[in-house]
Amino acid sequence: MAIERLVEPTMASNNNEEERMEISLRPTNFAEYIGQEHLKNNLRLAIKAVKKRNDGSTLDHILLYGPPGLGKTTMAGVIAHELGASLRVTSGPAIERAGDLASILTNLKDGDVLFIDEIHRLRRAVEEVLYSAMEDYKLDIVIGKGPAARSVRLDLPRFTVIGATTRTGSLAGPLRDRFGIIHRLEYYKESEIEQIINRTAGILKTKIRPEATTLLAARSRLTPRIANRLFKRVRDFADVNGDGIIDQEIATRSLEMMEIDYLGLDPADRNMLKLMYENYGDRPVGLTTIAALTGDEATTIEDFYEPYLLQLGLIARTPKGRIVTEKGRQHLQNPKKKV
Repeated sequence: MAIERLVEPTMASNNNEEERMEISLRPTNFAEYIGQEHLKNNLRLAIKAVKKRNDGSTLDHILLYGPPGLGKTTMAGVIAHELGASLRVTSGPAIERAGDLASILTNLKDGDVLFIDEIHRLRRAVEEVLYSAMEDYKLDIVIGKGPAARSVRLDLPRFTVIGATTRTGSLAGPLRDRFGIIHRLEYYKESEIEQIINRTAGILKTKIRPEATTLLAARSRLTPRIANRLFKRVRDFADVNGDGIIDQEIATRSLEMMEIDYLGLDPADRNMLKLMYENYGDRPVGLTTIAALTGDEATTIEDFYEPYLLQLGLIARTPKGRIVTEKGRQHLQNPKKKV
């Protein structure tokens, strides 16, 4: 049975209360959105240009990619708000047939924004319908079966697709080429994570000391979603074991209870590093072998474990597989001491 990780950057879909709170913390415009300055500047320019022309044209289709939890869904909402458009949200796995996509597209209105999360998981038959819809705003459907079948082309309203993916390499080339704006979301700076934590504290009406904010930011894996999740757990700890104010002592005790070290690694991260090093030492390890050692799916290792461990330099990719670096070995020997 899979154990929910507090530092898992994906949304906890089995917890409705957690999801509602996550949505309530999302910024709605560029002014509220902290970080990703380069992306925001480019999008501001594109949106202002569309509004200035005022000729019925729409914003180019946008592809946002990068590790989970960095704000791709939130950015889609911000873009729609800045355009003054309605946002329709779906995901690749939810669109099982071409007919499902046709139903979504025919219900759009001029200027709407269609956000497709995990767009790399669209089925090939669905992708092919999306090609002409994105490029020509046309929908080709087949009516009837056998010799009596005929193709009908329907006009669609002008809309903007925002696709989000953690795996651009899995996206079909023809689909990727139809996006006019392609941007990677980068990991945040600790100072930006501190701003996000303080913003969350203000929304949730919780007092947090500056030193506690710094401590939480350092252990949030440079990811806003994880920062908010850790903040909520620490807030619970402060309510039960203190006066509700989050200071350095409360934050430290709470993080120790959750077994999250100074780099933001949890027991699952440390276990993966330990298994790699104990079984293979300095030799490279294949992705499927790591998955077998940890009991996780290879895609889970690649999408959720690896990006942050690579960012920290605790593991490295080689042509023959993954290796634990010297920094990773030092961290295993003493996870409480900064190296």
